[in-house]
Amino acid sequence: MKISQATIAEAFENLTPFVRRTPVIDVEVPGIEVPVAVKLELLQYSGSFKARGAFANLLGASVPDAGVAAASGGNHGAAVAYVAGVLGIPARIFVPEISAPAKIAKIKSYGAEVVVDGENYGAALANCQEFLAETGALSLHAYDAPATIIGQGTMAAEFETQVFDGVDTVLMAVGGGGLIGGAAAWYEGAVKLVGVETEGCPTLHNALAAGEPVQITPQGLAADSLGASQIGELMFPLAQKYVSVVTLVEDEDIRKAQEWLWRNLRIIAEPGGATAFSALLSGAYKVAGGERVGVVICGGNTDPTLFGK
Repeated sequence: MKISQATIAEAFENLTPFVRRTPVIDVEVPGIEVPVAVKLELLQYSGSFKARGAFANLLGASVPDAGVAAASGGNHGAAVAYVAGVLGIPARIFVPEISAPAKIAKIKSYGAEVVVDGENYGAALANCQEFLAETGALSLHAYDAPATIIGQGTMAAEFETQVFDGVDTVLMAVGGGGLIGGAAAWYEGAVKLVGVETEGCPTLHNALAAGEPVQITPQGLAADSLGASQIGELMFPLAQKYVSVVTLVEDEDIRKAQEWLWRNLRIIAEPGGATAFSALLSGAYKVAGGERVGVVICGGNTDPTLFGK
């Protein structure tokens, strides 16, 4: 399956009855001359953009009796559990011990079986692979699969239809790279594509510096959603060609972005979901005068009681 504008456009049409068309709002950000177009993908089914990739994998798929299995820091697992529930498919989700309780609870609420074991995503993935080998269940990789990247690319295709006067630059958080890989395949350099990672999870930053995917040890505030140990092999050539820059932010920048989004917009964003916005608010990404910027708030699966304190 080729990852391209054509396959993303086809998936966009196929997924339309199953996913939400998440809203875009213009937001005035301190220090930036032009309002920022904020794509609220945290309002997608299951609380993140991941539902797009899960539907792209499972619609029309031949699924064995053992159902589907996935490893996840939380958001991919919630998406697979949600989609499997909609389509009547058994699902088992493997998550590491660092996963947020709110995400684990959400996965369980969709009826999937949850296995919590391992210190990080890599350990959960190993557990999942063992289960797949034993049972023959269908694997749904969180980011390094063609259908996943194509499905995530429908976010960019949708965003393009919503920002009628266009954007010059789009910022999005990077974990394993499925979302920005899909966006890179869709835009093909038509906009400046900026990846934003945390200092503790610099998968794409380090890979681009090395010229190939390299292993990292994920850590920090957003590790449950951005904590891939290595950037996806399939998206990496797309990133080399179409991602203009990768900006790093600190955990404190993310906390301040979460607080700002809640205080000013009443948006509850998880740390990974607020990461791209934090690059604007902190100045880690410098916006040029008159530059029209879009930013994706990609996830909202966190404990809402934290935002009332």
